Amino acid sequence: MTYDRLVCANCAAPVSEGRCPVCRASRERLQHQTGGMFAQLNPVMLVALLIILIAVGLLLQQTV
Repeated sequence: MTYDRLVCANCAAPVSEGRCPVCRASRERLQHQTGGMFAQLNPVMLVALLIILIAVGLLLQQTV
């Protein structure tokens, strides 16, 4: 989940703006949870991506 749409219960402002200490703490916590490029993909999507990459690799190998 991204924090750009979350609204703080303490100050009623978007958490991404970090207006109050609660917003800033939540924003820091969420930034640490969202890791790398594949962090928001679920395992099924990662497996599907891997299968597609292998298939493309095999097709390219046969054409050369």
